[in-house]
Amino acid sequence: MGNVIELKTTSRRAQLREAQENRQLVRLWREGLEHGSFCGYVGGVGREFVLLWVVGDTITYDGLYVMRHRDITELEAPDKHHAFMEKALALKQLAPRMPKAFPLDSIRDVVQAAGRAATVIGVHVDSEDEAEVCYIGRLVGVEDDGFTLQEVSPDAEWLREASFFAWDEVSTVSMEDGYAQALLAVAGMPPPLTQGDSGVGHAH
Repeated sequence: MGNVIELKTTSRRAQLREAQENRQLVRLWREGLEHGSFCGYVGGVGREFVLLWVVGDTITYDGLYVMRHRDITELEAPDKHHAFMEKALALKQLAPRMPKAFPLDSIRDVVQAAGRAATVIGVHVDSEDEAEVCYIGRLVGVEDDGFTLQEVSPDAEWLREASFFAWDEVSTVSMEDGYAQALLAVAGMPPPLTQGDSGVGHAH
């Protein structure tokens, strides 16, 4: 039976580090950003962010997610259904493969590392109603106040102008999730960018 922990700022990192050390399958909630939860294995714990190897609802690998500590409201360690899920993952020959030394102390480091690790990344930003909005694309530039993506639209079409994102609006960065991989497979190689001001992207 998992223990649901109401996370305090002082204990958040310690609980996640313990789950990482014990290789526990965990579940976490972010009530301010979404109604559901994330299940997976902790791949790293930094000053501002945690890396999670996510297990999807159909007990498949569903990507790597880097999330802010301050957004996590509850943690169940281990997940109450961990015994079943671990056996199902073993039958599917799925085991966590974590990136080595992935930086988790600042959003700039996270975005740059994700851009090197994956062809396309998911950038989840805070919106006015506090729910996350996701944009998917390839990292094309880094500036002092933010970064630019060449986005893939929800119809799997590459945009020709880059979109700009400020560092402080990003809540989550994802890599290798099934939806982004499907978009990339259909979209193919990106066309060259046109010159011009960075535009507003297409949320997924």
